[in-house]
Amino acid sequence: MFSHIMVGANDIEASRKFYDAILGALGYGPGVFDPKGRCFWFTDTGVFAITTPINGEPATHGNGSTIGFAAANPEQADAWHAAGLANGGVACEEPPGPREGPSGKIYLAYLRDPSGNKVCALHRMG
Repeated sequence: MFSHIMVGANDIEASRKFYDAILGALGYGPGVFDPKGRCFWFTDTGVFAITTPINGEPATHGNGSTIGFAAANPEQADAWHAAGLANGGVACEEPPGPREGPSGKIYLAYLRDPSGNKVCALHRMG
């Protein structure tokens, strides 16, 4: 459904370190920078990126926004959460664990990145 997602970052290096850690826990390689200083993580199905805002204003998080990353299992979601906490992320929402959702049982782990963007790891438990 999506070709890419890009979020604003106030400290590109701190955010790159955070995303390298959490995306590395999901099996993805480190981000790569383009000539404009934006950092990208490429997959077969899409792209995730961080950038300082082009208007020169501070990056802000979207109130009510969450970006979810697919986890293969609850253990991978827990590793994702731990990697984020160890690399500048802040825990938010409930602790990692199973939840009941409209589509069945899911396992969720939530963090805020160094710029305040809310991200989660999600595993559909079937």
